[in-house]
Amino acid sequence: MARLLDGPDLAKGAESLQDHTRRLGPVPALDQGFIATLGRTGATGRGGASFPVATKWQAVARHARRDVAILVNGAECEPLSKKDRALMTTRPHLILDGAFVAARVLGARRVVVYIGERHSVASRAMQQAVAERPASERSLVSFEAAPARYVAGQEAAAIHLINEGIATPTTMPPYPFVRGIDRMPTLVHNVETLGQIALIARTGDATGTVLITIAGAVPRPGVLEMSGTATVGDAVKRAGGSIDGARAILIGGYFGSWVDAGSAANLPLDAGILRTKGLNLGCGVIGVLAESRCPVCEVAGMMRYLASESSAQCGPCFFGLRALSEACIRISERGSNHEDLNRLQRWAVDVRGRGACRHPDGAVSLLQSAMKTFAHEFGTHTPHRATQQIGAA
Repeated sequence: MARLLDGPDLAKGAESLQDHTRRLGPVPALDQGFIATLGRTGATGRGGASFPVATKWQAVARHARRDVAILVNGAECEPLSKKDRALMTTRPHLILDGAFVAARVLGARRVVVYIGERHSVASRAMQQAVAERPASERSLVSFEAAPARYVAGQEAAAIHLINEGIATPTTMPPYPFVRGIDRMPTLVHNVETLGQIALIARTGDATGTVLITIAGAVPRPGVLEMSGTATVGDAVKRAGGSIDGARAILIGGYFGSWVDAGSAANLPLDAGILRTKGLNLGCGVIGVLAESRCPVCEVAGMMRYLASESSAQCGPCFFGLRALSEACIRISERGSNHEDLNRLQRWAVDVRGRGACRHPDGAVSLLQSAMKTFAHEFGTHTPHRATQQIGAA
């Protein structure tokens, strides 16, 4: 079974169209019957929500009266994630194959490639790959740069930038599959999702793998392609690390959850199974926190970042996250106190579900998981010199 990162050495950079086609063969001609194939494989999105791919395609197809747009989301605004950049810089034609399959099946006349403005190497690789494609495909494609803001990766923010020049999330409905880019029904997919689609188009089967960014206290942090039957412990071991030397594992990145290392070891890297346990694989980040690091300071730094990334469109996000962040910072810098601990518990409940977008909910989920996993540390923290965050330079 083909995998996303199969092929030439990743260190050599982007695979050319000629080598890509020689290795995998051409994409077969497909029609809307391919949507049923996607449904049969159970393919889900890899941008964070794990939404069924076939359901998205069906929704766009139902609303497609004339033009349709495809949005290739390579913004990768999660601070710890590197897997989308790895795919764009090494296997750009796999992503483009997926985008053009979607365009043919759904009758799209526009494909927008949306890449983080800081991801210059990935952007150059994708632009060079488009230049190698036939004129009939090149004519569909335009590029947009995603601002270096956490919320800019949300599909509503991406569409708002393309339409209005502002990368802030908008309220839904209308959903993108009804009215998105230039008011057209729009299919939004993460680049890893499109790579999976390109392989399904050739084989009729899903790869059964997921791209994982492993960060923190491991000797070889970076991007791994893992089987969905593998565990968090397997990923840590493959990166040269050990669960035994970890205090906790962050699953899913800054919108994810902290889990005690011992409990995380045997968790499968399967988004569906993790959901049944109240966890979210999200963008595929596995962060390893060493025993020597202070979890309270770690969480305070993450909450400071998430509060600073608010779009300032609603009170729960702008004021609520700022208040939660300040309480975390006070505990980190001055030590535990019952007043701030009670505030964190109460305010987290007040903020959840009241924002104009998912940003406050994600931040609150992270905080609540931290207060559960690190309950002792939050309750007994004494001031000390702050430590760096996971993945910090």
